[in-house]
Amino acid sequence: MGPDRPQGLVGLGPAGPRGGPVGGRRCLVVLARWPSPGRCKRRLAAGLGLAGTVLAARIQARLLRHTLAVAQAASSELGFGLVLAVDGLGPGARRRWGQQLGVHHLCAQGPGGLGVRMQRQWQRAFGAGAEQVVLIGTDLPDLAAADLASAFGALEAGPLVLGPAQDGGYWLIGLNRSGFGRAGAALMEGQPWGTAAVLECCLRAARRRGLAAQLLRCQSDLDRRADLAPWLDCASPAWWPV
Repeated sequence: MGPDRPQGLVGLGPAGPRGGPVGGRRCLVVLARWPSPGRCKRRLAAGLGLAGTVLAARIQARLLRHTLAVAQAASSELGFGLVLAVDGLGPGARRRWGQQLGVHHLCAQGPGGLGVRMQRQWQRAFGAGAEQVVLIGTDLPDLAAADLASAFGALEAGPLVLGPAQDGGYWLIGLNRSGFGRAGAALMEGQPWGTAAVLECCLRAARRRGLAAQLLRCQSDLDRRADLAPWLDCASPAWWPV
């Protein structure tokens, strides 16, 4: 299926303990791609041999389940709204996937590059009344509920929070309403996505807008075969595809 046109939020029912209220003051947006072989984690697949695309898709699916389990547990504790922003599925398939995953609120990422799609999520969430919005991907085997608590806690004290990644990018970015108003699209425009300069470029753009950034712990995301090395020593890593 091709990329979606911009779509509104799809609600599958009351969020309850599995997702927290959407439209509250805090919102977590998980950016996810449908784990289809050949259409996700291509850099990882390239290093995994002949079956690389299938293995990479299975790893992507397992990482997504881990991310959502952590997010749902943290949402129950902290009361933030949880939205899954999906790339690669139309409205009907997106709704069915959400039902399978136990996620009540989904939307399309929409067209455009990564920065455009991230900016769209902020606009949607702040437009719905949120005061703090955090965006994460699904590449983090070590993600814990405490990381999300730290991110929202940082936004109580400052306008911008970032989770540095070991490859020079970031695994989380969050803004409060004041920071979003001051940043506009500056943090998303002209960024060298996919390079080791992403975090530093974002920090420079923030400084130009007078935004002080708070940094969370550094984590390693899982984009290439070398990123698997820390986990291969485990007999049955919790995130491994099943």
